[in-house]
Amino acid sequence: MPAPNPAREVRRYEGRAALDEGSGRPVIRGHAIVFNERSLVIGGFFQEVITPSAMQRTFQEKIDLRAFYDHDPGRVLGRLSAGTLRTAIDTRGLRVEIDPDPEIRDHADLLRLIKRGDVTGMSFAFETERDWQSWDNKTDPPTRYINDMRVLEVSVVSMPAYEQTDVAVGVRSMREALGTVQTIAQRMVAAEARARAWKKK
Repeated sequence: MPAPNPAREVRRYEGRAALDEGSGRPVIRGHAIVFNERSLVIGGFFQEVITPSAMQRTFQEKIDLRAFYDHDPGRVLGRLSAGTLRTAIDTRGLRVEIDPDPEIRDHADLLRLIKRGDVTGMSFAFETERDWQSWDNKTDPPTRYINDMRVLEVSVVSMPAYEQTDVAVGVRSMREALGTVQTIAQRMVAAEARARAWKKK
């Protein structure tokens, strides 16, 4: 297996995947990414919002997205270039359609789990850079806005909590994010100290 990309981050959502069998063949539909929704607290330090503009790079670079089950590259469900994965932007976010093959054991098992309601989540993996994001330190905790990113893959997932205990954040990206939060905190402390000193004069 290739070495993990330290900039790779994963986000999971609940209740986004659904099975449609109306056309006579199973299609998994859902939103792998949702826009303008505030996440729960990530890592205990910040919240996050994905802006609609963040998807532009992925489409401009024509990234050949794959759809996995639980982010496992050994369990491929679909691929853009094969026509078994389709993506589109709507007002909600990144809408995906996946054509699973019931003759493939993993696909058949997943279809049964979706029918039972055991698996309902969608997720995506992405990478971002420091200047592709912005911060609002007026919120508590601070809010990280992802304004640009490169989506690496989308997944149907079994544990889509989008909580800090279920979100995997790359080491480098987390270090940068926490560094930004620490800088914000230091600035706030310094500002409070200056205000106290001014009041004493």
